[in-house]
Amino acid sequence: MSDELFDLTGRVALVTGTSRGLGQYFARALARAGADLILTSRKKESLKEFAAEIEAMGRRQYCVDLDVRDEQSIRRMAAEAEQAFGKIDILVNNAGCNVRKPALEVTWEDWNTVLDTNLRGSFFVAQAVARGMVDRGYGRIVNIGSVTSVAGYAGLGPYGASRGGIRQLTMSLADDWGRHGVTVNCLAPGWFQTAQNRVMYEDREWVEYLMERIPLKRPGRPDDLDGAVVFLASEASRYVTGQTLLVGGGISTGAMRGLPGGEAAGARGRAGTRSGSGSRWNSRMS
Repeated sequence: MSDELFDLTGRVALVTGTSRGLGQYFARALARAGADLILTSRKKESLKEFAAEIEAMGRRQYCVDLDVRDEQSIRRMAAEAEQAFGKIDILVNNAGCNVRKPALEVTWEDWNTVLDTNLRGSFFVAQAVARGMVDRGYGRIVNIGSVTSVAGYAGLGPYGASRGGIRQLTMSLADDWGRHGVTVNCLAPGWFQTAQNRVMYEDREWVEYLMERIPLKRPGRPDDLDGAVVFLASEASRYVTGQTLLVGGGISTGAMRGLPGGEAAGARGRAGTRSGSGSRWNSRMS
């Protein structure tokens, strides 16, 4: 397999929400693969340090203001970004937010904030950027989703609804724009530890509960997403569109112990199955 399939040299990638968090990791991964970067934040002044980092990697960069809840801001951003480099080959639709609350405490404003940012914003950013991609007959759009698009979690109602919408939106846009050489896929991280959610991972009981449900027995590290985002942005995925790639250590399998007591119980269970139908381990899950 040729490394050229993953080479982004000469490509221009726009990553939304790069003032912090996973957006910066996505941008770094694309830069290492050879892409020049358009970086966005609600206030581009917050991007100065990160922009310098991208330039130190030998890549061109351009910073632009973007508020994904403002239609005019989206239109201005797309026009300015196109003018800066003459094209946008890759869009990573990363900007998003979350409100963690029990469902009975979610307010009208909470719902609108999350859905307007994560779902409506992603659609209209994709629409604005895709106009140029369609005209040129080439584009790679990577919508950032979540494992919450395929599994339900208490306290994440609006967020899960927004990410489920991203998954469906991805399939629709893939069908819309595929004939124009534009692929649209969804990269869906599982439970990742970042600076923004560090406080959650300080709760030892919750971490143990989470690890029990992840087959690889650890939360994700941001660089676990590097290969996936480069794959979806590159020629390596040229015949992949409308898909959701889950990167979550296997948590989307719905993993749980089928037998009580862990590995030791598993060994007893295998022995019990061999011993006949009277064994306490020879029972079905209901």
